[in-house]
Amino acid sequence: MLAQGGARVTVYDAMPSAGRKFLMAGRGGLNLTHSEPLLDFMARYREAAPKLQAAVEAFSPDALRAWSDALGEPTFVGTSGRVFPKAFKASPLLRAWLRRLDASGVRFAFRHRWTGWDGEGRLVFRAPDGAAAVTASATVLALGGASWPRLGSDGSWADILAAKGVAISKLRPANSGFTVAWSDVFRDRFEGQPLKGVALTIGAHTVRGEAMITRIGIEGGSIYALSAELREEVLSLGQATLSIALRPDLDAAALTTRLSGTRGKQSLANFLRKAAQLSPVGIGLMQEAAIVSGRPLAAFSPAELAHLINTIPVQLTGVAPIDRAISTAGGIGFDELDDHFMLRKLPGVFAAGEMLDWEAPTGGYLLQASFATGAAAGRGVLSWLKKS
Repeated sequence: MLAQGGARVTVYDAMPSAGRKFLMAGRGGLNLTHSEPLLDFMARYREAAPKLQAAVEAFSPDALRAWSDALGEPTFVGTSGRVFPKAFKASPLLRAWLRRLDASGVRFAFRHRWTGWDGEGRLVFRAPDGAAAVTASATVLALGGASWPRLGSDGSWADILAAKGVAISKLRPANSGFTVAWSDVFRDRFEGQPLKGVALTIGAHTVRGEAMITRIGIEGGSIYALSAELREEVLSLGQATLSIALRPDLDAAALTTRLSGTRGKQSLANFLRKAAQLSPVGIGLMQEAAIVSGRPLAAFSPAELAHLINTIPVQLTGVAPIDRAISTAGGIGFDELDDHFMLRKLPGVFAAGEMLDWEAPTGGYLLQASFATGAAAGRGVLSWLKKS
């Protein structure tokens, strides 16, 4: 956008090559955006939705798909409504994007880590040949959150901007896993095992899908969808109770009927597996809940087992470390930005992407807002340069 608008652009990247986080986002399939109606789409950004509305409307999911198509990478809508390039991977799209940037005269300076400004207002970088100082007519900061330090996004920019008087909300894990004090037996047996077709609930919020048992706790798509609510409860109360329904399509009466038959010589685990179609990891979760209750699972009545199957309480003891999170919450407050995404306290300096104080679930919403705020900042730079 900037190069096409006539600006001379240099991209300073801390990494040895371009698009490292973009490629990581495409591992397992590049989910560019989502196809749901825009009203529903914007609701995914929670309280930040009004602040992002204009940017996303100006560079909408349809516009992002058109951009990909113009680069020779048409998109398709998956069964869940998520949008992917037909090539599915990120690398073909990145290569096409870089070719266009090169043809537009955009320069790249790799292994240049930004460390702030010097006394003359120049941008300062830690570069292969030592410190480098650069004078810029305008600057766009797109440094990410703090969840991918090995790919350059370590959140070190927060202290730099805070020293300039910019209000920064503390960076926190988003789309993250949570820690659980599993028993040694459960951890050793079920680490890496998926929970499929479950419903997860905290308070009034319920999500259906999958989750994954980890050595330190639990993570996965459905956990990420609830991560904001779970995180805030953990941070305020020191813990959170997640309720897991293993058979959400069956009510307690139906399950009780199934579990009222004679067990015979079957083990309890085999009986539960056959009568209620439970997976071993699901039965393991029931055993964990029984340990906490102080009663052996074998002592539960059919009605109690039926109730437990769809209300397994899992105590979350903490949020997984931020460097294990997919994205971050917190960052530059929107009150610190003007309508063009320029920092009010730093004229000529713009910010975009995960540096800003918003969060969203996985599903295409993270990349969409990053592209949209980047485009908004680009338009802001062009407007600023015309006035300068």
